[in-house]
Amino acid sequence: MKKSGEFVAIYEISKILTSPQSTLFRSLRESLKVLSLNLKLQKSLIFVRRGFNPTLLSYYGDVYAEDNLSFYYSLIEQILKNGFPIVVPDIHKEPYFNTVIASADSTQEPVSLFCLPIRFERECIGVLVCEKKRESALESISEITLTLSLASNLFGQKLKLSIGHLEDTSFYENYEPTTSLTKNGDSRIKINNGVIGKSKTMQAVMDLVYHVAPSRSTVLLRGESGTGKEVIARTIHYLSPRKDGPFIKVNCSALPETILESELFGHEKGAFTGALFERKGRFELAHGGTLFLDEIGDISPSVQVKLLRVLQEREFERVGGNKTIRVDVRVITATNRNLEEAVLKGEFRADLYFRINVVSIYLPPLRDRKEDIPLLAEHILNKIGKELNRKLRITPEALNLLINCHWPGNVRELENCLERAATNSRNNWIDEIDVACRRNQCSSPMLWKKDLQLIATPVASFEESKPKEETQRSSFYNPLVADDPKGKIIQAMEKCGWVQAKAARMLNITPRQLGYALKKYGIEIKKF
Repeated sequence: MKKSGEFVAIYEISKILTSPQSTLFRSLRESLKVLSLNLKLQKSLIFVRRGFNPTLLSYYGDVYAEDNLSFYYSLIEQILKNGFPIVVPDIHKEPYFNTVIASADSTQEPVSLFCLPIRFERECIGVLVCEKKRESALESISEITLTLSLASNLFGQKLKLSIGHLEDTSFYENYEPTTSLTKNGDSRIKINNGVIGKSKTMQAVMDLVYHVAPSRSTVLLRGESGTGKEVIARTIHYLSPRKDGPFIKVNCSALPETILESELFGHEKGAFTGALFERKGRFELAHGGTLFLDEIGDISPSVQVKLLRVLQEREFERVGGNKTIRVDVRVITATNRNLEEAVLKGEFRADLYFRINVVSIYLPPLRDRKEDIPLLAEHILNKIGKELNRKLRITPEALNLLINCHWPGNVRELENCLERAATNSRNNWIDEIDVACRRNQCSSPMLWKKDLQLIATPVASFEESKPKEETQRSSFYNPLVADDPKGKIIQAMEKCGWVQAKAARMLNITPRQLGYALKKYGIEIKKF
């Protein structure tokens, strides 16, 4: 007799898949979530046939771009060909699986693998792959297999309605995440609105995005300019229950204080000179949706006070009005400033900082995820090619040149660079000579070299302004003016227990400057 939890899983999945208000991607993901929670699965994935390669259409659980997705390839290909399921009671006891799973160990808990065909009529159109840790030897493999078979039949009926769209490339680019799997194990994850990345850092970011999106928590996006903070904000909105509501964005640094207050909260007629009519603010316009406040670190103290009240009470008054307006808005903020330093200097309110820093997501600069540059370049060239009505391609030499660049402007700079190269190219191939830095027309190296020089410049000028005796006393801890800079850095780091923030204060430099110095002298950070 089947367990009640398995009956509940099938019942809930049938309700989700038959709901007319749910999209294909959302219904599949929610169904896999129900399946995983009720059967206690480690991971569950749905692959569909697309051309010659299986494509990961939806997943739930511990799935990453660097995971052993290529390990499933031969199994999925076999099931798509003959339509028969494959069930392995314990992958650690199978010689074939031990050769492809580096972490396999006979002492580990048994892990069962289920690969079941997803059929439409008699044709196998996809494969359901699940992994589950067996809690005991008495656990019935056949009952779990039967439950998963029922679920795969339900998935087949859902995919039947979308079978025409699954062959359309735009279907995968305009909606939610898909992963394309090839025989060499290369996997790419595309998130709607242009987030592309297979690096570990970006996959960690997107994993956090997927976890925080369904909630109403305030999110603080941090990172350098051009790293895609607005794109991530839109992704959070479209993955949330508020996706049908408005997404309103405000660049706080682009507006003066008086105008920004009116933009955010609105104003009444006659509130100030030029206020000829009543005007709704961005908070009112974003009711039921998401408000994205870019460059939050640049707002004035007076606006910070009013913003704090809205975040706490979800209510405010328009400029010149006394009527309290309540709103249901999710706030996402972004900044490239060091807010902690701004709080210490009194430039940013501490209470507002703690209010917006509920969930903090750091977006890595492009130079820290260079493995994503080929995917980004392909995506950008496809977009530029559509505008120019050309099929653009890039040579390996030009791509290698892009990978080795520093990119102080991050993804925005990469996009501009490729657009400039596409304009300069005489055919549809972008060669090395078409890239601006090969023609000495790129000023970016000047920017990042100047950024590196900031390691020495502020400290040197500070030392010159101090009395000679004091300079001599502090130079012991200043790696930038000492005779043996590398030795002084190592000595300071060891004295501070290899905590960079403490060592930076001892050396009279900023943590960022210390980070550059560590990279410059090739000092490896010790972890305890």
